[in-house]
Amino acid sequence: MSEDKRWQLELEEYIRQGEPDQVEKSEAWQIAIGLQQVDGLKTSAYLLDTAKEHIEGKITIGEAQNRIQSYYQEHNNRIEIENNTKEADIVSARITQLLGEKTFQFSPAELMNIHRRLFDGVFKSAGKFRDYNITKNEWVLNGETVIYASWNSLQETLDYDFKTEKAFSYEGLSLVEAIKHLAKFTSDIWQIHPFGEGNTRATAVFIIKYMRTFGLKVDNEAFKKHSWFFRNALVRANYNDLQKGIHATTKFLEMFFSNLLLGADYELKNRYAHIDFDFRDEEEDFQSAKLEVPKCQFGTLECTLEEIVVLNLISKDTSITQKKLVEETGKSIRTIKRVMASLQERGIIRRIDGKRFGKWEVLVEIK
Repeated sequence: MSEDKRWQLELEEYIRQGEPDQVEKSEAWQIAIGLQQVDGLKTSAYLLDTAKEHIEGKITIGEAQNRIQSYYQEHNNRIEIENNTKEADIVSARITQLLGEKTFQFSPAELMNIHRRLFDGVFKSAGKFRDYNITKNEWVLNGETVIYASWNSLQETLDYDFKTEKAFSYEGLSLVEAIKHLAKFTSDIWQIHPFGEGNTRATAVFIIKYMRTFGLKVDNEAFKKHSWFFRNALVRANYNDLQKGIHATTKFLEMFFSNLLLGADYELKNRYAHIDFDFRDEEEDFQSAKLEVPKCQFGTLECTLEEIVVLNLISKDTSITQKKLVEETGKSIRTIKRVMASLQERGIIRRIDGKRFGKWEVLVEIK
């Protein structure tokens, strides 16, 4: 059994059989370890053992990080260091910690802070903008590179993208429409590539935490198994070669986000994103990758982001009040009443045992 398969199976066991706290921790570890794929890194067996102890509640995440730091300080000449597991182990534990925190601020400063916390002591420039221009040879582009933002305009470019996103309203959008917009925003801030190294991992953590502010449930499966596809999708969203008929497209990123947020089942094969892949030659193989409206975690319902947020909150607390929903979502009482009325009219939720002492019941399956 490969090491990749081993850690996936062992951590998956906690999700199948564990308590809610263990499930949450295991999902965070799976995302964290899977994200190391974007830079071709692998974690060590020691990291997996440490993760299991944290999931089981035997140690805190802080103690897990200290153990990993001590392990590599005591074994400076170990082969794990030569195999790049040191960086992967340290960063995996830090991603897990960040994903476990219920704090977030939508700003370029938050992205910088995430990068600093992930890579402090790993990269000399952790949390600092690069002061040079970069190129990266990409397999998916046959060795060509994306054109990244110039080093002397990084702050201004980030500020513009964040300002534009902050002004955008998701109100009334279906989840499929919201995913298209989130894919574009993600690809835009990734293309800026403000840091010398670690941009994809920092962007992924930022976007996951941003998505959670909408009340969206992030499926760990996508990052656990397909983080390299995520990076290739970001590359394809930012590359044009008009002479060869190649155009930037977010369709691969939309496929990834559909699996991540809708529970869709697109095949995320890296060769699909390669600029030389000919869909006509493998039409049947590519069938599942066609961008149709997939089944979401609420069946085939056309739910708006506001409705998804409310459904998630109700499923967690069937006694939740409209006042509490206002506090949790930041929406007005008028908006909450409108959303609740719509969900009831469409038979998605219902009130049982009366208004005063009753509870809400969700009538659709939530995966």
